[in-house]
Amino acid sequence: MLANPSTSTLHHRPNYTHNPPCSLSNHRCKLSLSPNCPRFSNSAKSNFSSLSLLLSRRKRERLFTVFNAFEETSVAHDAPQSLPQPFSVKIPVGDRHILVETGHIGRQASGSVTVTDGETIVYTSVCLDDVPSEPSDFYPLSVNYQERFSAAGRTSGGFFKREGKLKDHEVLSYDGLHSPDSLAVTAAGIALALSEVPNTEVIAGVRVGLVDNKFIVNPTTKEMEESELDLLLAGTDSAIFMIEGYCNFLTEEKLLDAVQIGQDAVRAICNEVGVLVKKCGKAKMLDAIKLPPAELYKHVEEIAGDELVKILQITSKVPRRKALASLEEKVLSILTEKGYVSKDERFGTPETVADLLEVEDEDEEIVVDGEVDEGDVHIKPIGHKFSPLLFSEVDVKLVFKEVTSKFLRKRIVEGGKRSDGRTPDRIRPIDSRCGILPRAHGSALFTRGETQSLAVVTLGDKQMAQRVDNLVDEEEFKRFYLQYLFPPSCVGEVGRIGAPSRREIGHGMLVERALKPILPSEDDFPYTVRVESTITESNGSSSMASVCGGCLALQDAGVPVKCMIAGIAMGMVLDTEEFGGDGTPLILSDITGSEDASGDMDFKVAGNEDGITAFQMDIKVGGITLPVMRKALLQARDGRKHILAEMLKCSPFPSKRLSKYAPLIHIMKVNPKKVNIIIGSGGKKVKSIIEETGVEAIDTRDDGIVKITAKDLSSIEKSKSIINRLTMVPNVGDIYRNCEIKSVAPYGVFVEIAPGREGLCHISELTSNWLPKAEDVFKVGDRVDVKLIEVNEKGQLRLSRKALLPEATPEKSSAEHHATDKASPRRIVQAPKDGLAEEYKDKDSAVNSPRSDSIKDAPVSKKKVYKGLTSSATEEPKKNSAASVSSIASKDEGTLVNGDDKIG
Repeated sequence: MLANPSTSTLHHRPNYTHNPPCSLSNHRCKLSLSPNCPRFSNSAKSNFSSLSLLLSRRKRERLFTVFNAFEETSVAHDAPQSLPQPFSVKIPVGDRHILVETGHIGRQASGSVTVTDGETIVYTSVCLDDVPSEPSDFYPLSVNYQERFSAAGRTSGGFFKREGKLKDHEVLSYDGLHSPDSLAVTAAGIALALSEVPNTEVIAGVRVGLVDNKFIVNPTTKEMEESELDLLLAGTDSAIFMIEGYCNFLTEEKLLDAVQIGQDAVRAICNEVGVLVKKCGKAKMLDAIKLPPAELYKHVEEIAGDELVKILQITSKVPRRKALASLEEKVLSILTEKGYVSKDERFGTPETVADLLEVEDEDEEIVVDGEVDEGDVHIKPIGHKFSPLLFSEVDVKLVFKEVTSKFLRKRIVEGGKRSDGRTPDRIRPIDSRCGILPRAHGSALFTRGETQSLAVVTLGDKQMAQRVDNLVDEEEFKRFYLQYLFPPSCVGEVGRIGAPSRREIGHGMLVERALKPILPSEDDFPYTVRVESTITESNGSSSMASVCGGCLALQDAGVPVKCMIAGIAMGMVLDTEEFGGDGTPLILSDITGSEDASGDMDFKVAGNEDGITAFQMDIKVGGITLPVMRKALLQARDGRKHILAEMLKCSPFPSKRLSKYAPLIHIMKVNPKKVNIIIGSGGKKVKSIIEETGVEAIDTRDDGIVKITAKDLSSIEKSKSIINRLTMVPNVGDIYRNCEIKSVAPYGVFVEIAPGREGLCHISELTSNWLPKAEDVFKVGDRVDVKLIEVNEKGQLRLSRKALLPEATPEKSSAEHHATDKASPRRIVQAPKDGLAEEYKDKDSAVNSPRSDSIKDAPVSKKKVYKGLTSSATEEPKKNSAASVSSIASKDEGTLVNGDDKIG
């Protein structure tokens, strides 16, 4: 959005006298403008006064807007204005500075800035509609954010090369070191501060990390790799608006210290931004703000107050919602259609329009001239007629919502009871069940009050991992991801189910981050894990119910989690003094939907009794302070302890063992130099192994790790045997049985001891007796037992059949004697026709499997069997698969994943 300096002009805007403030990113802002706004106040109103009587207020506003736009355009053409000069300021953030520039990009927007950190540049703009939007009961602001792959010198890895989903800011340049997301919050706040949008405070945002017990403001991506904390904080110079992030079981006090560091950094940024706003900021359109009439609040309370008190005592969500909707319709009917007259002190009762217009039914007496009897004269008093009041539907709805919120808060503060009868710190009843879906790998149904989550876990190999297309030129695969679903049916409504909304994606990410710290490492549990949380009932804290349900489902799927965690949502009534309290903010535990909507805070915290794993807080007032946050965090910790204790009462309890329907994964390590042998030219060899053995997938890594995924043990054994023989390192003295003769020559035969690996058995080593020609006794396809007696400098193998014959002399050949003195214990390899090698010890051997160059100190060299044997310390393992799997494990030098690790 670059403007041409030689041709661009700015339309003249009236210079207001209001002080400018600031905040947001690449937005589109719509404001409902009043005709009293200075940009509408001119002679046009008097010129069209007669026409105005025939038009609705909304049409008059549109007409005046068009007329003023035409007039301002004419003025602009008559007296062109020069473009503002670019202006920049450096702001210290952490251990470096960020550069804020305005006036050279996006000059036709109401406000635009570029913010630079290192070589990462974020461009942010704010725009307002020229025509006021339709009146509504919400702030007409939308925020769009989009990362440009070209910023990092990349294109999208998908089929479509254009960027797709909108995000929250636009990145012009990304250096891979300085993250753009925290930068975008500050850029958004500055752009909004420079625009005409009538906000009241400058907003800025920072990220805080924790490396080596030291807090870092706006850490680099490399520093974040070692960080125990990822905190994103936004606020003003005096209060905190929002925090979000995750950590590795950080204590409440440590998190508060991080928030304090972030708040200090935000305060410094906001103070510096003030200089830029004074220099380049536009006058705020404060006159465009329209509030409902003050008397409307009194009228709504007079009409609905008594009924609201009764309705807010209904404990169930659906009946209470229907009763509130019915009452709202009644209030709307009176105040927007029938009209309303407030209670008068003299008469004490309200009058409707129908009462005022009622005609007397009594007949009037006709008096003839000259027949008046003074005693018969009756003077009838005439009542004072009040004008009926009518209000707009939007104003009535907005005020009804605020009055309902006021009555709910009053009930909580004065009576100490919430809508469902709980005290402020009490948790709703909890019920949880596991294993309710028999074919799923793991499942749990978690219910807390009227909020319910159905969590399902699916296990798979790397092919099931989620590929992430990011700005960094690296392939990223997520081996754990959670998907949160919120269908309309969970709140008893009819609606369309389509692509996931931003709310669903955000809630899912919060839950995913909360659960991630309790998962085992990939070496200990090589599965890709997918958790799906479907909200089947919702009345507040559905994301935190997903944390609890997801934790139980992971255990039911046999995932060896490090510990159990729970989540809770905290609310707040900030101004208690208004309702007779002492002024101390009142913190609410486990809030419901109405308490979320009517309260001042929604603070979600997940973790256990020792620390926090994820958190998210948004404030609906002018921010909160650290003491209030400390109180909320400590009360949340008590709530998590209670929830965890209730989760331990889960019935049925999590099975803590892998499902028989889950795939098997066998891990083995080979010589990294031999990985290409397994893959083969163009992947032909690995594909042939998959087809021959029936396994689902074989995944190889450059470090020699090989993962075999299959549905049964036999196919794993077949593929493992083939890979062992492909990567084996032959040792002198090894015995290979039932090996196939591949070719016959006059001087001997070539025997295949492993796929693609042949050795020469010389004619002198074929039999104990003299043999003139090898083809006289042997032919291609015959199977023989041979012993490796020599490996020459070229790696060629010399085999002997004679050494294994009963009539063979006990004396060894000099070559064999010399080699076996230095060789490792002998191995016997049985190679049957089905291709599955069988290995065992001979009487002199100490090795029970062929060597595949396994590395002794590798973590995967331990013998483990996961399938069906994962159990808790107090639970007996299932008998159905223990024997079969244990027998395989006893002769396996790799790791068969499906097994015997305990879940903490």
